[in-house]
Amino acid sequence: MGHFKKLSEADSASFERDGYVVVKSMYTKKEVDLLMQVAEKDNVIQRNTYGRKDKDGNTTKLALWFALSDNIYSLFARSNRMHSGVKLLLGGEPAHFHTKLMQKEPFVGGAWEWHQDYGYWYNDGFLFPQMISVMVALTEANRENGCLQVIKGSHLMGRVEHGIAGGQKGADMEKVNNALERMELVYVDLEPGDTLFFHCNLLHRSDKNTSSSPRWSLISAFNLVKNKPYKEQNPSCYTPVEPMPDEAIMEGKLSSYMKDAEFLRS
Repeated sequence: MGHFKKLSEADSASFERDGYVVVKSMYTKKEVDLLMQVAEKDNVIQRNTYGRKDKDGNTTKLALWFALSDNIYSLFARSNRMHSGVKLLLGGEPAHFHTKLMQKEPFVGGAWEWHQDYGYWYNDGFLFPQMISVMVALTEANRENGCLQVIKGSHLMGRVEHGIAGGQKGADMEKVNNALERMELVYVDLEPGDTLFFHCNLLHRSDKNTSSSPRWSLISAFNLVKNKPYKEQNPSCYTPVEPMPDEAIMEGKLSSYMKDAEFLRS
């Protein structure tokens, strides 16, 4: 079926220039609604959800896992439209590093400090920044509920040093402030189903959720298969993803996450 949105060469050019690209309505309302229905009553996800505090003590909740299977969360990460997009932007065969369900609750969901994902992952033993994150908005994301902010083109700076800010790693603010003087700050407003692909060296952050609405998103991180880390990691991060037909999300069984899934414990 040809009605599913796929990335184009023009999207690839935008990604190279800006460090990110947004695909509107990449997932349908029905697909997102189905995922939310499962996630909201998924006891395994709830048991494995933990908090990350910002420097002001506000907490964002998340659950993070490594292996993909046949449940609905994995069907998003394995869907042909996501797989083909990641393959295009990475320029090679993708492996799945991890997926996380981000849960920024009304009024209390915390901020994320300025950082690059590779600021973390470099220390996990990945030699090259041949990595990418894909965020699927499960609820509306806007300034009020703490949408992602990015510094357009900042991936071209390369990796910057990171220190600790609250319970999080944060980028060197001297570099960040100078980047903000030269490059554009973009608030990435998203509707449910909109999908953001962003480079692992793109500087990004988010504010606290000050609204009465939650901000939930599913973020899958991918690595180039040949960029195998020299430190021990879950084998999924250097094993090629087995893509699934785009129709599989709506046809799939509504399983919770597998009981023996390798979740990250805080």
